[in-house]
Amino acid sequence: MSEQTEHTESGVVIVGAGMAGVQTAVALREQGWTGPVILLGAEPHQPYDRPPLSKAVLLGKAEDSAFDVDFEGLGIELRLGVEVTGLRAADRELDTEAGPVPYGVLVLATGAEPLTLPGAEGVPGVHLLRTLDDAARLRPVLARTPATVVVGAGWIGAEFATAAREAGCAVTVVEAADRVLAGALPAEVAAPMAGWYEEVGAALLTSARVASVESGRVLLADGRELPAGAVVVGIGARPATRWLAGSGVELGADGSVTADAYLRTSLPGVYAVGDCASFPSARYGARLLVHHWDNALQGPRVVAANILAEAEAEAGAEPSAGAALQVYDPVPYFWSEQFGRFVQYAGHHADADTLLWRGDPGGQAWSVCWLRAGSLVAILAVGRPRDLAQGRKLIETGAAVDPGRLADPATPLKSAVAAPQ
Repeated sequence: MSEQTEHTESGVVIVGAGMAGVQTAVALREQGWTGPVILLGAEPHQPYDRPPLSKAVLLGKAEDSAFDVDFEGLGIELRLGVEVTGLRAADRELDTEAGPVPYGVLVLATGAEPLTLPGAEGVPGVHLLRTLDDAARLRPVLARTPATVVVGAGWIGAEFATAAREAGCAVTVVEAADRVLAGALPAEVAAPMAGWYEEVGAALLTSARVASVESGRVLLADGRELPAGAVVVGIGARPATRWLAGSGVELGADGSVTADAYLRTSLPGVYAVGDCASFPSARYGARLLVHHWDNALQGPRVVAANILAEAEAEAGAEPSAGAALQVYDPVPYFWSEQFGRFVQYAGHHADADTLLWRGDPGGQAWSVCWLRAGSLVAILAVGRPRDLAQGRKLIETGAAVDPGRLADPATPLKSAVAAPQ
C-alpha cells in the first residue's frame, strides 16, 4: 500500500466489536492495510458471535461464542470495555470514558440495541437477550424451569421460545399484533408458522397487549393475568446510534446511519456497516436496513476495499488492481432455527407482484417465492436449503423464471429459468 497521508496516519478506528467490526478489522489486514487498526468494544468480553446466544450458550451447551481471530497476530489493537460517547469530526476524535481517541478513518459498527418494554425496565425477572451477559443471566433462570412469558412473536421471540421449551419451561408468547412475524412476512405466509408454537407446547396469544409487568406476573390490557417466573422481551431492535446525535453524521428516521452505496457516511473519512447502517439498493430500488448476521459479514469486505481505494487516491498513488470503489448491493439473507425447523430467507419482497408456494405449508418442508416483473426477488425456505441456495443465485442474476416450474416443488429452482423469447 502507498504511504499514508495526514488523514490516514492515525489509522483506522472501528467502533463496535461485534461481527461487523471484527470482520472489518480482519478484512483490512487481508486486503493489505498496513496502518494501525484499533477496535473499540463497549463490552469487557472477547469479541463474540451473537446467534449462539439464543441457542447453545443459553442452554449451557457452550460457555461462549468468541470469534476465532488472532487479533494480536494480525496487528489489531483491541480495546475492550470502552464506551464511545461522542464524535468530534472537526478534530477527527472520538470521546470515550477513557479519554479521546484520534482517528484517520472511522468505521461505525455499533450494531443495534433491543427495544425495551415501557414500564418493565428494572422489574425483577425481566430479561433482554442481546449480549453474552444477558445469556449468562438467563441460563440459570431457564435451568429452574419457571413459567416464562415471551413478549413478541418475531424471530428472536420464536428462537427464545424454542430454547425455553427445550429447557422444560412452560412458555406463553404474547404478541400485540394479530399474528406472528407481523413486521416481517405477509399474513398468508406467516399463518402456518403460528401452528409451530402449539406443536412444541408453547401457548401463543396474539392481539394481546401487555398492560404492565410486575414481579412474578404479566398483566394484559384485556385483564388477563399470566404467571411469570421470567419475562423475556423480544420486540425488535433499533440501531445503536444515539451517541451520534449532533455529530454531523446523517441519521434516518429509523435511527440508522444513512450510508451511501459505498457505505460512506455524510462525514469525510467515516464509514458505517452492519446493523447500525442503512444503504441504497439499486437492485430493489429502496434503502435497506438489514439486521442480520450475513449483512454484518458481507459489508465489511466492501468497507475495507473502499478504505484502501480512497487512501490510495488521497495519497496520489497509482491505483492498484481492483482499487475502484465497490458498491454494496447484496441479496439480503438470514436464517432462524426454531421449533425444530431451519428457516431461511433471501431477498426483499416489499415490491413483489406475485407470490408462489412450493410444497405444503402444513408440512415440514416448503418454500415461498416472490416475483416482480417475472423475476425472483425473494424466497423463504423452510427445511429446503437447496431451494434457498438456488433461489438466491436466481435473485442475484435477475433471470426471468417460469412460474409453473417455479411452483413445482419437485423441480429444482435452477431449472425454473424461463426459456428465451
